[in-house]
Amino acid sequence: MTGEAGLRGADGIGFLPTTDLERARRFFGEALGLAVEEATPFACVVRAGATMLLVTKVEELRPQPFTVFGWAVGDIRAAIAALRSAGVEMLRYEGMPQDTDGVWTTPGGEEIAWFHDPDGNTLSLTRFTNPPT
Repeated sequence: MTGEAGLRGADGIGFLPTTDLERARRFFGEALGLAVEEATPFACVVRAGATMLLVTKVEELRPQPFTVFGWAVGDIRAAIAALRSAGVEMLRYEGMPQDTDGVWTTPGGEEIAWFHDPDGNTLSLTRFTNPPT
């Protein structure tokens, strides 16, 4: 797609499912410190930087075994410390060499850590060696 009808300049919207909107609102708004823009009986809209994150109510949920949303951070250690102080635990994966903070360093030098939201969705933090523009 090209020109003004394309999506090149459009802002993305992320979607995450939850079985409990109030619990999700508290987690994303209080534990993660994201701005809650709207809360309805059907969804909770939070702002993750320039990205709108729509946390939607579902009746049942099977969390996926992979990352469904993540953040690029400049200081992964500070981000982990802030999350831990809010009660968020970093995930550990068997067979993956992670340091004491739960950080895995890729062969290219990026640092990645993972955590779950209250519904078991896997979220991540990434410190890029050459941040994307």
